[in-house]
Amino acid sequence: MLLWVGLGNPGDKYAGNRHNIGFMAIDTIGDLHNFSDEKSKFKGLIREGSITSDGRPVKILLLKPMTFMNESGRSVQQAMQFYKISLDKVTVFHDELDLAPGKIRMKTGGGIAGHNGLRSIRQHVGENHHRARLGIGHPGHREKVHSYVLSDFAKSEQQWVEDYIDALARSAEHLANADHDKYQTAVDLLAPAPGAKPRRN
Repeated sequence: MLLWVGLGNPGDKYAGNRHNIGFMAIDTIGDLHNFSDEKSKFKGLIREGSITSDGRPVKILLLKPMTFMNESGRSVQQAMQFYKISLDKVTVFHDELDLAPGKIRMKTGGGIAGHNGLRSIRQHVGENHHRARLGIGHPGHREKVHSYVLSDFAKSEQQWVEDYIDALARSAEHLANADHDKYQTAVDLLAPAPGAKPRRN
């Protein structure tokens, strides 16, 4: 079984925040691939299902920690222990300030650039899990970061956000097969980042 974790903060107040793009990704993956209804477990909300990759179904547990961002690791730890999931089977979807809006980069371990959700996961289960870094852009000044990530995407951004989240879900078979390069490429092709140069055929 694979564990895919979306990071965000619980509650309607935060639902549209840039910081919650991990929640948005997990919700859309679960919806598109007909996962089970949400239920409360492991200090979070989980959905179970499978995605067919290379002709075989891959069992996946989707998890949204409901602990608030800076305690996300507690929820992840409980889910991993219950299902005996190893760290190399875990992928965390999270917002990434250091990537342009709409870009995606897969990474395993590495620096967390001050992300409190990633820090908590590292403290509780270790750092060598996979990460889907979802670009939201940077406000330009360090002192603006807190208010920026906790603000909603602007109306002018809604279309690329919807296309991006949809692409993350539609390309999930590659992630289920642990082919991270193909996953990145498929997302980029389905939903080119705003301002990206058109690809030549």
